[in-house]
Amino acid sequence: MAQVTRPQLSGLRIDELEAHYPAYCKAMRLLVRGGASVARVRRTVCWERLALLHKSLPRQYRDPELLFLHLRREWREQTALSA
Repeated sequence: MAQVTRPQLSGLRIDELEAHYPAYCKAMRLLVRGGASVARVRRTVCWERLALLHKSLPRQYRDPELLFLHLRREWREQTALSA
């Protein structure tokens, strides 16, 4: 069976993660709009980076799961209103 390797995050600094936070949120928003499940999104780079930010600075950055649920609810409300 093939092993899945994860990229090393040791080279990333918190300030670099913070600088790219909007891009990680946008990536998650696109995944949500594409109908991705939470299980699929958990395997993405954006989830890992958001989780690292949350773990490092929990008062400033929300848990990726909460962000996912918020974005999904927001998307469903938008689509319900336009239908």
